Amino acid sequence: MSAVGTSTAAYDLVHDGTAMLGRQLRRMRNNPGLLILTQTMPITMLLFFGYVFGSALAMPGEQYRSFLLPGLLVATAANGIMTGMFQAAQDTHRGVTDRLRTLPVSRAAVPLGQSVADVVVTAAGTVPLLLVGLAVGWRVEGSAAGAVTAVGLLLLFRFATTWVGIFLGLLTRNEEAAGQLGGATFILPLLSNAYIPAEGLPGWLRTVAEWNPISAVTTALRDLFGNAPVPQGAAWPVAHPVAGSLTWCALLLAVFVPLAVHRYAHGER
Repeated sequence: MSAVGTSTAAYDLVHDGTAMLGRQLRRMRNNPGLLILTQTMPITMLLFFGYVFGSALAMPGEQYRSFLLPGLLVATAANGIMTGMFQAAQDTHRGVTDRLRTLPVSRAAVPLGQSVADVVVTAAGTVPLLLVGLAVGWRVEGSAAGAVTAVGLLLLFRFATTWVGIFLGLLTRNEEAAGQLGGATFILPLLSNAYIPAEGLPGWLRTVAEWNPISAVTTALRDLFGNAPVPQGAAWPVAHPVAGSLTWCALLLAVFVPLAVHRYAHGER
């Protein structure tokens, strides 16, 4: 492809992607109930887990809540699979995707707009969770640069998981099936170190937890925020959490962006 053709394709992607971003944001604004639920659920979990589970663990209450908050942030980011899947399946099921395919719109623009809008909403929803975390004892104990890096890594992970959900939603093509499958993703944070340290798990289960991408990102946030040290003797993604998180994000994007764009462009073919 010539430089002019590449430049034109990039311009079309940015222009059309911005339009699709606006569509997704308006769509979320018109469904405030779902938006409120997804934003308040992590706060509810922080308060419930922080005070109920915290009393049953060896860590003191505030220390456990500081340990828990990064895990909840990452578990919320992993919900990009569920939201991406449901929205893509809803558009497909209702014929919106077929109508968009008939328009002179860049084929990558629609899923790109959806994923970027999801990251914008996630970034806004992170603020109240962090404020509640501060109220219950969580603090940034590391550097400001580390905290900024942690937030950036969190949003990158959300961006990657949203692409996974978009592909699965285009694959299922059914709102009900996407809702049921999306609900099953709730188990993913439970098979990680998001809520409890993985060191105390049985051997095989600890291996599963440490190779779960959620564990790598959670450990990276705890380390960057200064809330907990990197555990010794862990699997590579957890022992090198920032590198492991970036590797997982790059792998998810490399696999699911082309799959989602191809599925959107060609439908069931």
